[in-house]
Amino acid sequence: MNRDMLKKIVLIVVTVLVVGIVTTGSYAWNLFTSAMTDIQEEIDYKKTEKRLQNIDLAEGDPISVLLMGIDEPEGKKDIYRRSDTLIYLTLNPDTKSTHMVSIPRDTLTEIVGHGKKDKINHSYAFGGTAMTLRTVEKFLNAPVDYFVKVDMKGFQDIVDAVDGIEVTNSFEFTQDDFTFEKGPIHLGGEEALSYIRMRKEDPKGDFGRQKRQRQVIQALLEKGSTLPGLTSSITNLEEIITSVSGSVRTNLGLKEMWDIQSNYVDALRHIKEHEIEGKETKESKVFYYIPDDEKMKQLSKDLNEQLGRSGE
Repeated sequence: MNRDMLKKIVLIVVTVLVVGIVTTGSYAWNLFTSAMTDIQEEIDYKKTEKRLQNIDLAEGDPISVLLMGIDEPEGKKDIYRRSDTLIYLTLNPDTKSTHMVSIPRDTLTEIVGHGKKDKINHSYAFGGTAMTLRTVEKFLNAPVDYFVKVDMKGFQDIVDAVDGIEVTNSFEFTQDDFTFEKGPIHLGGEEALSYIRMRKEDPKGDFGRQKRQRQVIQALLEKGSTLPGLTSSITNLEEIITSVSGSVRTNLGLKEMWDIQSNYVDALRHIKEHEIEGKETKESKVFYYIPDDEKMKQLSKDLNEQLGRSGE
């Protein structure tokens, strides 16, 4: 259920692919531009009133990116689609910092355009990418400038394509026949999925899982910003591009990706993590997560300040 928990991680796409272009020349460029055609997603989504000014990535304006991990079971109707991973990032090159917010999938909030409250991860089933973006904006009272969405297979392939990642595990546990020892460990794609799935053995429950999710994302971002040796291999670059083109969708264009790689890498190396504070409840046999209103106001204020704007 929660293996999709990280399928969002592909802000690394922005980093890994562009580094590959620089280090491997015209052949990589042809691969990349071909993949760009496949990953672009046009949606019926007008710029929000929360973000009226134009963004200049070349000048390093602060931006926000919503990472979406999508579960779309084969052969199932749209109602079964879920955005089971929602991670909101703000990147500010001036302060050289990134804020990362994990949004619990069971969060009860207004689904914008649907006319009622529901779990936030149901917004994708009701209205796809556009409804999810509008709902997250309403929930955080902060703009979403760009989105990157990834499916589970894409996440696994990307981790494998960069030869895995390194994380530090806080306690030993077993999940999906993998044993994760305490301390520094190396994760391949399948192991990374299992690592961020585990919740039952974690004393912090879903918050512990969200912590591992952010940990893996950060490891991928760091790996993606330091890959000139890896991406000089055409074989690895082709593998990365193939996995991305089949599993990733975004509204970032080629020039925008290039500008982010050029101007935002330092910000991605300094990440501040946020959790949505609140409490669990049960209504009509359904579990929901209810955010604390006052804590949400402060979080919104922090995010908007990071974006160089004042909240409402």
